[in-house]
Amino acid sequence: MINKTIFFAFISLILSSCATVLQDEVGVKRTLGNINNKVYYPGPVFFNPFFSKIIKMPVRTVNLAINAALPSKEGLTIQSEISILYRIKTAELPNILKNTGLEFQEVVILPVFRSAAADICSKYEAKDMHSNKRSLIEKEIRDRMMEVAEPKGFIIESVLMKNISLPPGLARTIEEKMQSEQEAQRMEFLKDREKREAERKVLQAEGEKQSRIIAAEAQKRILEIEAEGKANALKIEAEAQMKANEMLNKSLTPQILKAKQIEAFKNLSNSNNTKIIITDGKTPLIGIPEN
Repeated sequence: MINKTIFFAFISLILSSCATVLQDEVGVKRTLGNINNKVYYPGPVFFNPFFSKIIKMPVRTVNLAINAALPSKEGLTIQSEISILYRIKTAELPNILKNTGLEFQEVVILPVFRSAAADICSKYEAKDMHSNKRSLIEKEIRDRMMEVAEPKGFIIESVLMKNISLPPGLARTIEEKMQSEQEAQRMEFLKDREKREAERKVLQAEGEKQSRIIAAEAQKRILEIEAEGKANALKIEAEAQMKANEMLNKSLTPQILKAKQIEAFKNLSNSNNTKIIITDGKTPLIGIPEN
């Protein structure tokens, strides 16, 4: 009986001196109140259970959900659900336990968020939290938190604003104002569209005018080319006729002319028609000079 008791006590001692660090955790050994700088990664860790303890912390992304009252530029208080996504720097876990302790959410994360949210949100109007500026507000809060949280061993991944609640009267006023702004933007769009349409018509009319001018100039040029061609053709024809006449005049010697006259006289004499031939008795026809 005693041997069994000793055996079970021994087994219990072995089991109590071994801790298992899960895959989404890291561990740090604390011995007699002192934090060891060694970080233990997933797997079994052996330690002295009488003097030491393994403190395990998650290294996955943690979603810290809170309800916050956010100030606006107008001095209003806006209620919103906030999700702070953060994680611990694995290598900084010993320093976090030494300097901040296990209550780091209340000591670091929440106070830093409240300070950053108050500074950032007070620069924006309440309606901005309902518009596309909300992502900008979230980013600025996250960046401001990182300035303080990162040196302490924390990574702020995102700050998400959800279910933003405005006072009923303000919500109605903002909605009406947004509708007025949308209507003004619509009218401005219609105005710009009409202006662009007028400019298009002006450009179209100017283009048609230029096209008519170009067509008229082209037609004028065609007529000029045709007239110039006809003038050149007449000039060439005249020059050719003049050269032909010059050549003919050069080829008509007195002997050739006299022979032509005699041939013509013969043709006339052979005609059956009555004819009168006037001659000076020297040449067959008047006007034919002698040799």
